[in-house]
Amino acid sequence: MEETLVILKPSAIGRGIAGEIITRFERKGLIIAGMKMIQLNDALLDEHYAHLVDRPFFPRIKASMMSTPVVVMCVRGKDAVQVVRNMTGVTNGRNANPGTIRGDYSMSGQENIVHASDSVENGKIELARFFKPEEIFDYTPSGINYLYASDEV
Repeated sequence: MEETLVILKPSAIGRGIAGEIITRFERKGLIIAGMKMIQLNDALLDEHYAHLVDRPFFPRIKASMMSTPVVVMCVRGKDAVQVVRNMTGVTNGRNANPGTIRGDYSMSGQENIVHASDSVENGKIELARFFKPEEIFDYTPSGINYLYASDEV
């Protein structure tokens, strides 16, 4: 099964909707294999957003991402990267389809509630950035047989 990083951004924490978003992932059948609240800092954000560091809007992103703690999660499931990306919707909340997390909770391109890894490879890199190996747990939920056919797990 794939693992992917999800970050509940300050726009989710500040609005008090983190629990609703976590519930959506759980109701879908994704497994929360690791979760913690952290305060992001300059070094971590420079690394995570290395592709944006030279952009003129990067200081605004950095300030936003450090305005409250965030919740980082390791989410596991069959095709988890694509499933989570489908659930989050497009980056700009105004353009995101209703029913997606951003479509239901965001009106912004920046304050867009959630970050999700965009590929399996980036998911591995990002998870290693935010989690120690012992902070990600390998367990099988008791209801796994109701989530997947026997040949899918």
